[in-house]
Amino acid sequence: MTDALSAWRLTTEPHYRPQGDEVALYEAAYAARLPVMLKGPTGCGKSRFVEFMAWRLGRPLVTVSCNEDMTAADLVGRFLLEPTGTRWQDGPLTLAARHGAICYLDEVVEARQDTTVVIHALTDHRRVLPLDKKGELLHAHPDFQLVISYNPGYQSLVKDLKPSTRQRFTAFDFDYPAPALEAQVLVSESGIDAALAARLVEVAQAARRLKGHGLAEGISTRLLVNAGQLIRHGIAPRDAARMAMVRPITDDADIRESLDHAIDAVLG
Repeated sequence: MTDALSAWRLTTEPHYRPQGDEVALYEAAYAARLPVMLKGPTGCGKSRFVEFMAWRLGRPLVTVSCNEDMTAADLVGRFLLEPTGTRWQDGPLTLAARHGAICYLDEVVEARQDTTVVIHALTDHRRVLPLDKKGELLHAHPDFQLVISYNPGYQSLVKDLKPSTRQRFTAFDFDYPAPALEAQVLVSESGIDAALAARLVEVAQAARRLKGHGLAEGISTRLLVNAGQLIRHGIAPRDAARMAMVRPITDDADIRESLDHAIDAVLG
C-alpha cells in the first residue's frame, strides 16, 4: 500500500535545544490533540521546534508557507482536469487531516482571513473539514494536529488573526535564546569555536537593542548560523558578519554603519 505521507516523514533528528519546558508542554498538547500557535520573531526557532516535535512524536509534518495569494482551495484541494476526466487532489491541509500528519501553517497571518477560516471546524471538538466542492465531510484522523505560527512584530489591522481563530489554539511565546544557549546553537549548527560564537552573539544582541529605533527586526539566530557557515568556508569573521548579519536586515546607511562599528569593536 502506498504511503501518502512518505515525502513528509522526517528521517533524521532536527537539531533543537530546548529553552524551557516547551517540549513537555507540546507533548501534552499533542496528547490532547489540541491545536498549537507559535508566536515569535523571525528566525528564532519556531519552525525548527515544530520539526523537532514531529520527529520526536514520530509523525509526518506537512508544512505550508502561507502568503496573501493563497486561497482556500490551495489548502483543502481542487479538481484537476485530465484527459480521462476530472480528478480530485487533496490540498496539504486535507492530506494531513485524512492521513494523520501534523499540519504546520507557517506565517499564517500572511494568508487572507477568508482563507484561514477553513481551519475552524478542524480546531474545535468537531475535528472535521468540509470539502464542499467534493461533497465530503472529512473527519480528521486521530493522529492529526494543526500548528500555526506568526511573527507578532509584523501584525497590523489588516494582517492579524480573528479572535474567533485565536481562541481555538493553545499558544507558545518564542524569543531568541539566551546568549549562552544561542552560542551553543551556533557552535552546533555551524561548527565554529565557542569563543567566536559568543562574540557573534554579542553583535546580534547589540542589533536587537536597536529594534524599534530604526530597525524593524534584529539579527536572528538563523542569520548567526549563516555567518558561522561562511566563516567555516574561509570567510573572515568581520566580512561574514557584515554579509550574513547586517546587510540582509537594513538598507539604512546610518544603522548599517553603526552595526559595522559594533562588528569591528567586538570581532577586532
